[in-house]
Amino acid sequence: MRLTSPAFQHDAPIPPRYTGDGEDLSPALSWSAVPAGTQELALICDDPDAPTPQPWVHWIIYGIPANVTELPEGVPGGGRLSSPVSALQGKNSWSSGRTLGYRGPAPPRKHGTHHYHFRLYALDSPLKANPSLDKDALLAAMSGHILAEAELVGTYER
Repeated sequence: MRLTSPAFQHDAPIPPRYTGDGEDLSPALSWSAVPAGTQELALICDDPDAPTPQPWVHWIIYGIPANVTELPEGVPGGGRLSSPVSALQGKNSWSSGRTLGYRGPAPPRKHGTHHYHFRLYALDSPLKANPSLDKDALLAAMSGHILAEAELVGTYER
């Protein structure tokens, strides 16, 4: 499986437009070579370079239908989506996990280059999951159901 973005290349800088210093829009993402038998997709974006005990979660979106091959730029925040794609969004790390949807890179100033890992998961069955899951709950729900994983890493530094 392959995950790409027209906004940035793998291991290259994420443009400011998609960060807390810009418009804070989610970047467009597309994927290919999804394995046969995929019933649903999920995406987690986090920053393991954050000065926190766990990686800082920027985006969780799951329940993406298997026939969907992209997410457009600027997916709106909130729990349940019906447009531009039917999906659920989970809790990111802002406001003690009360914020749903994408929040872009905003590392501490002069903290060096941070790496933002966008991971797409192909699942062998639809998740029986509620809206607003956090990363740990989503990973637990996906356990034993991951057929394939693709990763795209972008960088950002203030």
